[in-house]
Amino acid sequence: MAKRVKARKIVKGYAEGEALVSQMALGFNHGVDPKTGVIKENDHVLQGVSMKGKVFVFPNGRGSTGGSYALYRVVQEGGGPTAMILKKADPIVIAGAVMSQCPTVDMLENGAYDEIKTGDYIKVDATNGIVEIIKKGER
Repeated sequence: MAKRVKARKIVKGYAEGEALVSQMALGFNHGVDPKTGVIKENDHVLQGVSMKGKVFVFPNGRGSTGGSYALYRVVQEGGGPTAMILKKADPIVIAGAVMSQCPTVDMLENGAYDEIKTGDYIKVDATNGIVEIIKKGER
């Protein structure tokens, strides 16, 4: 059964897809291959995994302001996620999401952020601040 929760709107839009979840922050500046979406950041738990076409769920970004442009480049070159869900968005990720127009939300209600697991199917209605979580195997 799907669970619908409210979220704070960052960048409007609608996207859906399989969740890729990281409990670690990610630096987009040199940390993601723009064409394949493969995470290259050394010692990252998802190193070698692609975010391309996924709903990327992560706590926040890290690194310098160049990360905003790097996120924009990843989305523009086809390696980006379909949407992003953050625990609490930071200015670097917000700027990159706005530039790339990647549907983005944060601050999911009722602890729902911690319930999302890799492989769950997620629908992100960032325009209305609604996230629908369909657990893996229930679809």
